Amino acid sequence: MSMNNPLAAILSRIQNAERIGKREFTTTSNSKVIRAILAIIQHEGFIAGFEETPDKKGNLLLVKLNGNLNKVGVVTPNFTVTRDKYEMFEQRYLPAKDFGVLIVSTNKGIMTHKQAKEQRLGGKLLAYAY
Repeated sequence: MSMNNPLAAILSRIQNAERIGKREFTTTSNSKVIRAILAIIQHEGFIAGFEETPDKKGNLLLVKLNGNLNKVGVVTPNFTVTRDKYEMFEQRYLPAKDFGVLIVSTNKGIMTHKQAKEQRLGGKLLAYAY
């Protein structure tokens, strides 16, 4: 059986592992988008890191947690956001102003909403973390 949304599955696994106090877990979900989102979450300091390990069927991801994550989730449906409408989605998905990040897919790549605001870009909302 195939997964409908592998990004939602891995973000849910991160949330559940943080909730029960695990420090690392391994997942088979691996793609460029997932690795890019994990890199952003790592850069923001919410996870300790991740690494790919080779496997017979494909590469596995070993995600290391540090306990700094309160909540992470996927934005469904992927709303289109223009460069001047980020505040509306910040109020909807983040608990306070300048607390946490929205992850956006733009024509310049996947980045946080703060970087997209600086570069005056719009895009599609993928996920949030705080």
